[in-house]
Amino acid sequence: MLLPVLIGISIVVFLVMHMAPGDPAEILAGPMASASDIAALRAKLGLDDPVYVQYWRFVRGALKGDLGTSVQSEEPVAEMLRTRFPNTLALSIAAMIVASVIGLSAGIVSAVRKGSFFDSLSMIVALLGISLPSFWIGLMLMLIFAVRLRWLPVAGYNGEWWTIAGIKQLVLPALTLGIGTAALIARITRSSILEVMQQDYVRTARAKGLSQVATVGKHVLRNAMAPVITVMGLNFGGLLGGTVVTESVFAINGVGRMMVRAITSRDFPVVQGAVLLVATTFVLINLLVDIAYAMLDPRIRYD
Repeated sequence: MLLPVLIGISIVVFLVMHMAPGDPAEILAGPMASASDIAALRAKLGLDDPVYVQYWRFVRGALKGDLGTSVQSEEPVAEMLRTRFPNTLALSIAAMIVASVIGLSAGIVSAVRKGSFFDSLSMIVALLGISLPSFWIGLMLMLIFAVRLRWLPVAGYNGEWWTIAGIKQLVLPALTLGIGTAALIARITRSSILEVMQQDYVRTARAKGLSQVATVGKHVLRNAMAPVITVMGLNFGGLLGGTVVTESVFAINGVGRMMVRAITSRDFPVVQGAVLLVATTFVLINLLVDIAYAMLDPRIRYD
């Protein structure tokens, strides 16, 4: 289903961008341009062609790895994505690591200690994490850890995640992006573990004298991870597309920030190329999640 999904996404994005108000030729030509200048620029950009012709031109180029040229900067879109996507990917991976560590730990402990003070506290914090907007979380983290304590840089990212400086630059945006996902993972993990712990084979394991740690680690976690893996996979794809606000707040030169500028200036090729790249990554991640199901639960088989 990967191919039809990507074709559908490309059609929707292409049509939505062309139906949106505004003319990229007018924006690019400037307010002082004459009608003839705008018409000439529109013809040069191929905007006078029928929509289906423009779409076929885009698809034909995409199949060859050519996503067109930016209307605004006249740079190849593929090159723009090549330089910016690694920053977005690094931020998304860092955010997913933060979300997984916090979410799984809180969810497991809350399920094991159901009804305790920690269980109630973690679920309240999880609710707050889901409810609070990411831009507010980012500004608060920036105010506390960058402005007041001066432990971390305020903004920017040099792309060198393997260095100490690069890691420090990723901490605040990764926390900003990962807190909401961590809250969701914690709630799903807790619910899934509690459901599995009611199964007969778990009661049998306890009756045999296995400790709580051994029972949860050997019998519960593996069978409870399928829905959690689903949420993690879907949210990782969402993180790739949801970096728009975070990259803007922390001045990270990534795909999300580039898309905001492209949408504002009606830069069709950039928006289409960026969305297609993010959508492809998202679909591939879902494919990996499906494969992970069969590894976690041998009862699941794909024919």
